[in-house]
Amino acid sequence: MKPAENLARPANTVDRRFAVAPMMDWTDRHCRFFLRQLSQHALLYTEMITTGALLHGDSARFLRHSEAEYPLALQLGGSVPAQLAACARLAEQAGYAEVNLNVGCPSDRVQNNMIGACLMAHPALVADCVKAMRDAVGIAVTVKHRIGIDGRDSYDELCDFVGQVSEAGCRSFIVHARIAILAGLSPKQNREVPPLRYDIAAQLKQDFPALEIILNGGLKTLDDCQAQLKTFDGVMLGREAYHNPYLLAGVDQQLFGSSAAPLSRTEAFNNMRPYIAQHLAAGGTLHHITRHMLGLGQGFSGARRFRQLLSVDIHQTVDPMHLLDQAVQLLGDR
Repeated sequence: MKPAENLARPANTVDRRFAVAPMMDWTDRHCRFFLRQLSQHALLYTEMITTGALLHGDSARFLRHSEAEYPLALQLGGSVPAQLAACARLAEQAGYAEVNLNVGCPSDRVQNNMIGACLMAHPALVADCVKAMRDAVGIAVTVKHRIGIDGRDSYDELCDFVGQVSEAGCRSFIVHARIAILAGLSPKQNREVPPLRYDIAAQLKQDFPALEIILNGGLKTLDDCQAQLKTFDGVMLGREAYHNPYLLAGVDQQLFGSSAAPLSRTEAFNNMRPYIAQHLAAGGTLHHITRHMLGLGQGFSGARRFRQLLSVDIHQTVDPMHLLDQAVQLLGDR
């Protein structure tokens, strides 16, 4: 693939009607390339990348992607305005259409570095971060956040947060409709234990009608998405889109009005073969890509064997492409 730094920046228009959430250890460039086979219109996000990693690490590796992934957004983790501005410039130069600030991750590790959901307690700082990024780039700057955190979970405080950040120029907010409990719950528990409050997110849209409000949290089907699009400007799916990726095959038709026929599982799988062959020829490991494709193996006779081939047998084979042939035969004409 072309190195990211050689890619032309796409037009500064981002349709956020449907997006796949940034997910650590999951939405890497291989995952995004695969998901793009299923939907041409879904907005895809990188994993969260910290400002320190970009400014002091191998930025080319972290920013690497292909044109095939567009429309594509970069999520940043950080809280120092100047550093976020510098990283936003790197993202713009690399060809990303949007930079998103993570104000939703509840893990202890990021809290200790003033990253993620803990920033909801510091709306003025988040506003400064947004302003610095917007001053630095011409691409969109957005914020992904919770509806509150422990100790700051009233609706008035949520409105104060959104109000201050919007005054700094942010027009698009991705709202995970749960509070984050920063003391006592793991990140996994924070995705499950605090109750979903779509009503709070809906009230936010009603009270800030000029802002683009994207709903995140608990959505599992395209019917769910269509229903919520009557209230919200967009929807974002996370783990359901990863574990059941074939759900994306209907996104373009159901949510974007495309007349193109959705790809079958077999077509999506076969579309990955040249990409996989190129990755192997460059010395890559098959598992790096196929781990993201396991979710195609659901709901048919042979699905378990399909997943076994791509998750277990893959580590023992001396002929990776032949193993792919075996896997696709199990898909049949699905």
